[in-house]
Amino acid sequence: MLNSLATGRRLALRTSLLQLAVAVLAGVAFLAQGPREAIAAAAAATMVALGTALFSVRFFSGLHGARMALSRLLTGMLLKWIVIVGGLVVILFQFKLPPPAAITGLVAAFAVYLLAFRFKG
Repeated sequence: MLNSLATGRRLALRTSLLQLAVAVLAGVAFLAQGPREAIAAAAAATMVALGTALFSVRFFSGLHGARMALSRLLTGMLLKWIVIVGGLVVILFQFKLPPPAAITGLVAAFAVYLLAFRFKG
């Protein structure tokens, strides 16, 4: 095995923290267009960070074999997407915040994966 669980936990924590930082940056960037746009961008990016954190907590809570690892991986991914899609539904339909800002925040937070896995060190 090339990677330990501790390395995976550190990478997941770093990814979640970077996504939260992107949420703040997206909110600040959209503040020029107005407070509703800033809230939409920051909230969407925060949903991605919360989904990533929930996934990592579920997946890294203790592995005891391949079957358990696969089960935790699948349930973690399901919970992550429930948080992201549910959060987006609340942002767009309940609070009626602007979709372009929310989608931009969502994409910006997902772009962190490219950086997190590219620069592991």
